[in-house]
Amino acid sequence: MRRMLFSLLLVAPVMALAAPPPAAVTTDPPVDHAHPAAMTAFVIPSGDGALNAVMYSAAGARSHPTLLLLHGFPGNEQNLDLAQAARRAGWNVLTFHYRGSWDSPGRFSFDHCVQDAASALAYLRRPQVIAQFAIDPSRIAVAGHSLGGIVAARTAADDPRVIGAFLIDPADFAAIGRGFSDPKKREAFLVGEVRGDLPPLTGTSADQIMAEVAHAGPSLDLVATMPALSGRPLALIGTTRGIGFMSAAAARAARQDGATHLEARTLDTDHSFSDARIALAGLLVTWLGQFQK
Repeated sequence: MRRMLFSLLLVAPVMALAAPPPAAVTTDPPVDHAHPAAMTAFVIPSGDGALNAVMYSAAGARSHPTLLLLHGFPGNEQNLDLAQAARRAGWNVLTFHYRGSWDSPGRFSFDHCVQDAASALAYLRRPQVIAQFAIDPSRIAVAGHSLGGIVAARTAADDPRVIGAFLIDPADFAAIGRGFSDPKKREAFLVGEVRGDLPPLTGTSADQIMAEVAHAGPSLDLVATMPALSGRPLALIGTTRGIGFMSAAAARAARQDGATHLEARTLDTDHSFSDARIALAGLLVTWLGQFQK
């Protein structure tokens, strides 16, 4: 999602990074010739289709914590620089395309995105997959950008074994749908967001996407998801020129529910973090560091 409605709403104060980014963001580690870092492509079955997936495997023989990284709608920004930084920090990273997006077989829908993330999470816990990629199944976290943000939140909310969630300018589709009561906002979303994002998607249409958003339920409600996450490490990273007000609203809800491991920031950048990629990677790697053994 590149532009959003509701531009008059306030966002949380901008907070600058207090320290230089971790070395994993800017520096390659020594090569482990016995157990080198690697990249593997494969397909994960999901519902009526499948997910074209890639695993970025960390170097080293020991079991690795693993991050499930979810892209947005439709996924033009895949945040693979974050995957690389997390891998340099010792994490495996699994990323994939939802059903019906970017040639993954099946029909695209927001509900399917939530189901697909659950399928990917279950895949990471298969014994043969744990052995193949040296996964520590007790340390699986989720991260997601925009649509991927609410999908990551929902995935963690539905599975208490997920150790934490890192949400990157997450989209609250239930809130967007409620805004459709204003015809101007509905038209702005259709023209500014949906029509231009359809080419990589199959099995859907602008009308179907708009109907899904208009009737978005709890699975796509970012604020309503916060109570289920308040007891675990949670990061909400918003933007001033994107949809940071949605992240700020979620952060307020998390605090009201007693969240004690909440990292809430708003960076002065656009929805794609176009001029804040190092800052974003630094926040992610630092946040992941709390789970390192």
